[in-house]
Formats: sequence, structure tokens, C-alpha cells
Amino acid sequence: MWRKNTSNEFLKKDWSLEQAKEKMTTFCAYQERCLWDARRKLNEKGIKKDEDQDEILDFLIEDGYIDEERFVMSFCRGKFNMKKWGKGRIRRELAFRDISKSLIEKGLMEIDEVAYYDSLLNQVEKKWEQSKESDSFKKRFKIVGYLMQKGYEKDLIEEAIENIISED
Repeated sequence: MWRKNTSNEFLKKDWSLEQAKEKMTTFCAYQERCLWDARRKLNEKGIKKDEDQDEILDFLIEDGYIDEERFVMSFCRGKFNMKKWGKGRIRRELAFRDISKSLIEKGLMEIDEVAYYDSLLNQVEKKWEQSKESDSFKKRFKIVGYLMQKGYEKDLIEEAIENIISED
């Protein structure tokens, strides 16, 4: 059935069960997905009954389209390598997606400690040079805030800032 939204525009038709299986295989094959992503997509497309969702999700898991461990490993590597997120931010994002703590910790172990610290040092150095703040206390405060927002640990940030300052 066609649904109408509040702005009088017509939305796409809700999926049938067979359409949902077909569309979800494409959705999950395009990039790694977790159960949370798949449930959200099914809800968006009008598949709201738990039994129907469970049937589709079981199908996707059995056929290897969804694998939570594979998703976590990919997510951790991708967010660290591409977005330069810290472990705290990655941990929060995965917890938001209802991933178990044990899987999150396993995924975070994929991140090399040396590469992690080097990435942090590079970001501190870049931010330090970009900052136009003349007061070193304020400059430091802003950099710590920025990097904590990206998910880095405060003690590591402080250590990296000290390394950058001692090099100058």
C-alpha cells in the first residue's frame, strides 16, 4: 500500500516478506551490517512484526550476509583508519548498535597500539600548528577537548601534547 507523509509526498510502497529478503541481501552485501542496522532498515520499510523481522534476520545470518563479529572488526578498522576515531568513540558507537562488550573489546584489539599512538600524535601536532590561540593553556584545553570528542583517552592526549611541546 502507498503511504502519504505529512508533506503530501508519496513514499515508496512497503516491502513484502519476499521483497524484504531480496532487498536486504543487497543492503547487507553492499557493506558490512549489524543486526541493529538491519532491524532499522526493516522498520523503515514497513516490516514491523517481530516474527517477520526474525525470519528475515535468521535468513541473512544463515546465508552469511550478517556477521556481527565481521561487522565489528570492519567497523573498528574503518573508523580508526579513515576517520581517525579513538577507541572511546568507537566503543560508544558500537554500544549504541547493541554490540556486546566482549565483541567490542575483541574488535578494538584489531587496532595496533603503535599506529593508534602515532595517529594521536599526528592529530595533536596538526591541531597544535593549526591553532591560532596565543594562550598555551587555552590552546591545550581546546586540543584536549577536540581529541576527547574523537574518542581518545585523556592520559594519552596529555602525553602526546607533552611530546609535541618538548619537541618545539
